[in-house]
Amino acid sequence: MQLRRARPICAMGPVPLCLLLSVTSLAVVVAVEAQEATGIDDEYTWPQWKVPLVRNRRTVALSSPGFTAKPQGELNGTCGIECQRRLPDPSLADLEEFLSYETVYENGTRTLTSVSVQGLNEVNAWPAGNSSSYSKSRRRREVYGTDTRFSIADKQFSTKYPFSTSVKISTGCSGILLSPKHVLTAAHCIHDGQDYVSGAQKLRVGVLKEKSRRGKGGKGKRGRGKGKRRKGGEDKEEKEKQEKDGGNERKGGKGKDRKSRSRRSAEVEKPSFRWTRVKQTQVPKGWFKGGASDGVAADYDYAVLVLKKAQKVKHMDLGVIPSVKKLAAGTIHFSGFDDDRPGNLVYRFCSVSEESKDLLYQYCDAKPGSSGSGVYIRLKVPGKKKWKRKIIGVFSGHQWVDVNGNGAQQDYNVAVRITPLKYAQICYWVHGDSSECRDA
Repeated sequence: MQLRRARPICAMGPVPLCLLLSVTSLAVVVAVEAQEATGIDDEYTWPQWKVPLVRNRRTVALSSPGFTAKPQGELNGTCGIECQRRLPDPSLADLEEFLSYETVYENGTRTLTSVSVQGLNEVNAWPAGNSSSYSKSRRRREVYGTDTRFSIADKQFSTKYPFSTSVKISTGCSGILLSPKHVLTAAHCIHDGQDYVSGAQKLRVGVLKEKSRRGKGGKGKRGRGKGKRRKGGEDKEEKEKQEKDGGNERKGGKGKDRKSRSRRSAEVEKPSFRWTRVKQTQVPKGWFKGGASDGVAADYDYAVLVLKKAQKVKHMDLGVIPSVKKLAAGTIHFSGFDDDRPGNLVYRFCSVSEESKDLLYQYCDAKPGSSGSGVYIRLKVPGKKKWKRKIIGVFSGHQWVDVNGNGAQQDYNVAVRITPLKYAQICYWVHGDSSECRDA
């Protein structure tokens, strides 16, 4: 299916088209969130959850990865919501196996850490069944009819929260900042289930950069001090130039300089990145192929990247929500770097078509490159009139899903949900102290 919305193109005129489109995109975000706020009672706040403790039990050294896998544009043969209906509930031993994790360091060394889960019976009841609103007429494809994505093409918007939390992964995916030094992304962006992808050996993360300061006031790394005028008047060279021109500009001729200034003002500054090396990656064992995790690998398609340098950008917290579909105007949002719109941050919002304990099927238009984006919603902070966005899932991407277990596959856009257990694990990876992760 052909995309119907093209990338914004700057046009000359009083107001640049790119700027208009960026303003329109921002207005859409505000309108959607205002709609969500309307008619929602105080009960529609972020629920307060007691989450279990996930603690390290033992860490052993493994051989270095081969880094031979190829990056995956889309996943095939995923056991989705329908397929997982036939699987038995995992035991505590299974959960501890799935939540055990590998850590790969920038020097190529690798470890495996086994974990223990405590306090699982103290957790609020998590929905046991799948959504009852299942429909066989569910939509398909990466883009559903008219393309409803918005390119945030202008820096003055893309570098503002919440868009500024979106990051680009050097393997061709997206991610979201969990802390100044931690990025949440999809596991398949760095590991294909059997080995790490080739680009994961020297992994980098690109954070959207603010406007460049070079050139202001004649300052900059290469031009410091240039452009300063002598005391007492104009430079001699400048005087001679003005005399030679004979005051043409004052006679009504705009001149090339003035035209070039007008042209520059019509241009929209596109996003650029500040790249940072990743010093370690952490992937849950549930994602790896082979053994008991084969049927539930899709549930563990997430990973955390630890950056070498802290970023001076506002991050987004994790959140846990029992059901997105039951929320009034239950709209999810996420932004990423879709391959078909190079250089642009792409934002979208949509409803959820079906949810299980671990997965979301949704209608958000997306293309390869957006995998790993943080899926978030906006709810009230308990006891306050303040609204807050939190990450409730990771966009896994366009997937070919095993629907009936007979080999027949259908393609859907899938996101991995943040459950209380996943919250406990990711929170521990970020803070290094499970006692800080008891409440979500």
